Amino acid sequence: MSARRVVVTGLGIVCPVGIGVAASWAAILAGTSGIARITRFDASTFPSQIAGEVKDFDVTQWLSGKEARRYDTFIHYGLVATMEAVREAGLDNYAGDKERVGVCIGSGIGGLPMIEATAKAYFEHGPRKISPFFVPGSIINMIAGLASIHYGFKGPNLATATACSTANHSIGEAARLIEYGDADVMIAGGAESTVSELGIGGFCASRALSTRNDDPAAASRPWDRDRDGFVLGEGAGVLVLEEYEHAKARGVPIYCELTGYGMSADAHHITAPPEDGDGARRSMINALKNAKMQPTDIDYVNAHGTSTHLGDIAECVAVKRAFGEHAYKLVVSSTKSMTGHLLGAAGGVEAVFTALAFRHQVAPPTANLVNVDPQCDLDFAPLAARKMRIRGALSNSFGFGGTNATLVFRAVQ
Repeated sequence: MSARRVVVTGLGIVCPVGIGVAASWAAILAGTSGIARITRFDASTFPSQIAGEVKDFDVTQWLSGKEARRYDTFIHYGLVATMEAVREAGLDNYAGDKERVGVCIGSGIGGLPMIEATAKAYFEHGPRKISPFFVPGSIINMIAGLASIHYGFKGPNLATATACSTANHSIGEAARLIEYGDADVMIAGGAESTVSELGIGGFCASRALSTRNDDPAAASRPWDRDRDGFVLGEGAGVLVLEEYEHAKARGVPIYCELTGYGMSADAHHITAPPEDGDGARRSMINALKNAKMQPTDIDYVNAHGTSTHLGDIAECVAVKRAFGEHAYKLVVSSTKSMTGHLLGAAGGVEAVFTALAFRHQVAPPTANLVNVDPQCDLDFAPLAARKMRIRGALSNSFGFGGTNATLVFRAVQ
């Protein structure tokens, strides 16, 4: 039995550079940074005092205040991104078989701010101050659950949690559910909101974050010689995936086809990649094999590109090992240079940008890439978006624990 084809028919996004696809994409093409001083709490005693916070977000535009108070912020972001994607795909009043529509939206960490606030209330006032919504309001699968309840989607309902690879795994697993016939439509992606004392503090303790506090907009600088760590971001990215014939029958516009999904493990270290980038290399090769595509079929790579010293070099090495000489014909860019690193939401946001790259035939830039690290010698689209022909694109996400996931997209043929 040949696998059913999977296409992208809807996009939704909430991120540091904008709320909604139009605003976010315009900011990305302009190279606008969403990184600034932290406003959520007093970060003056922390080594890193900057983050990519979502700005001007009023959840009551989408949810009642009563309902919103029950759930952590990452759930708010995930639901709002889902609503945009579902609306664009024309599924908000879907009259078809809702048992064939599922949701797979995950998070790398989940409701950390709500956990912090509840712990504080407990220690100060005792167990009677723990909300009955504390557990459902902070667990990772609740975005998928609430989306299902809101729309009546009765198909597969699940969530992944694989650190910074979460959204790519969510999208890839959702695509396979469609390929294998378990669903005709899947809403898939990731959400995260950990700009909090423990979130920032934990990454500061591991010395992973940039401390360029005097120039936040320039702090995330993948492959730049002067990079000093990643910048924590927050938000959500969600795609509507649909079986190709089902999408054609509905007459909805198609962004691109999701043709490949690859995974691997580094089996190396809990946070650091191997210097030879072998896990990332195998993830990319597995995705290309699954897509039945050759390295020369790819024109653009949306890289993991976090702005860490080890990670950026390892990914560059991995791309060269996976693509051979064709690596030097690729455009490779990192939108994290503008959004920061959204952890479990990163792959979702970046899949949205990759789908938009197909529609507009333009590769997003890598902002802040002024002095290229001599060990990183690919075409990173520095400082400016690149108009170009994009036939195939690859999007990488790599997570703590050594978990890797790669998605391959191509123009619909």
